Parts: sequence; structure tokens; C-alpha cells
Amino acid sequence: MTPEEMVSRLLYRDGLMLVIDKPAGFAVHRGPNGGESLEDHFGALRFGLPRAPALAHRLDRDTSGCLVLGRHRKALAQLGKLFKNGLIDKTYWAVVDGAPDAEAGEIALPLGRLDVTRGWWMKPDPKGQPAVTKWKVLGRGFGKSSWLALEPLTGRTHQLRVHCAEMGWPIVGDAIYGSAPRHGGPILHLHAREITVPLYENRAPITVTAPVPEHMRERLAQCGWQGEEIASGLALHAPRNATAINKLSP
Repeated sequence: MTPEEMVSRLLYRDGLMLVIDKPAGFAVHRGPNGGESLEDHFGALRFGLPRAPALAHRLDRDTSGCLVLGRHRKALAQLGKLFKNGLIDKTYWAVVDGAPDAEAGEIALPLGRLDVTRGWWMKPDPKGQPAVTKWKVLGRGFGKSSWLALEPLTGRTHQLRVHCAEMGWPIVGDAIYGSAPRHGGPILHLHAREITVPLYENRAPITVTAPVPEHMRERLAQCGWQGEEIASGLALHAPRNATAINKLSP
């Protein structure tokens, strides 16, 4: 990724925080086996500061969308507290293989690690960490595909993927918890669509929206998505007094 390409993915910028549009298939940080990662290119986002920004949270390699960076240590500490205390609202869009019986609901299913040999693969575990996800159907396609808005109220690894799979409607392209092939199948159809950050005490929360990635557009359209101008703002709820920042492609 060139510096210009990284800068082109910038969705929001102020003195404390950046929000970028993470591409699917790109790890946010270098794993134990090395390899290129997104944070290798954060130097292009210094914008005059002496140090590159750093990750305030994580997204899976195959998930696209809003990724928050702190511009310096003080900002990272502040953002870290907001994430830890559950004060940041996150809405994901997903296309799933299946048709929920209801139009909305909540999944409360504790999660634990599958086993030590599988890294971060997760499983339902009554003795695991609490994990709660709100969901809402935004559209239904011909056959059994559905377009969902997902709001994780907790931040467990692979939470949305496991929860959707356990409900009987795995996310399209999920080769771990769904039925997608490990190679040659569709890209994971999970997108961090919107994030709302109450960063400043005396200002409205900042809401940032990431454009729908190319790989999700066809299946979303089959479920009723009519493009960014119409779909913008579709979420489980509208954040109160939020300042909206959108960089939506046509």
C-alpha cells in the first residue's frame, strides 16, 4: 500500500483521533509469522506529528470498515478508556446465509477459545466471557440471504461471526464458522459500517460512516440496498446529538 493509498482511506481526522476505512484481507498488525500489516503504513498518517498514529482497537483481517487510531499517547489512553467502558457505539453490516425468523433481537452467548492450537478461534462456552450482540434485519434477498445491522455490546474476538453462525445464519464468506471454502470463496461480508465516539466532553459525539466495499455490493443489492445515499444512517439506533462524518462513494 502506497502512502497515497493510505491517505485516501482516511475518513476522519482531528487533533486526537483518525478513523480510516480498513480494507478487507489486510491484518491490522503484524502476526507471529510476520508479513505486511496495515500499521506498517501508518507513517503516512502523521500529518505533521513526530510519531505515527497507533491502533485504538482491532478489526479482524477479513473485516472492512471503520478503524480508529489515536494520534499520540494521551489520545490512545483516552480512547482506550472509552472502548473499555463500552462508551463507543459500533454498527456493523453483514450479509448472512439464512433468514432470521424475527426482524430484530439480541444474542447473549458467552464465548471461549476453541483450543490453544487454533489461535483465536472461538466457540460458545457457558463458562466463557459474556458476549452480547444486538441485531436487526435491514433487508432480505431472494432465497435465504439477509442483510443485517449488528451491534456488539461486548468486544469478544470473532463475536459477531460466532453469534451469527450459532443462530443458524453464518456470515457470507466465513470459512471458519460458516460453510465458505478456505480458498477461492467469497470475501467475508462483514463491514464496520459506523462508529460513534464521545471523544470531547463539551461537544457532540463524532459519528463516522465507512462506504460499502466493492465485494459486498452485489449481495447487498440483492437484499434491497439501493446505494449509499439511501442507505446512509441505517443502524440499530441513531446516536444522540452526534456529529456525522460520511465519506460515501456513489
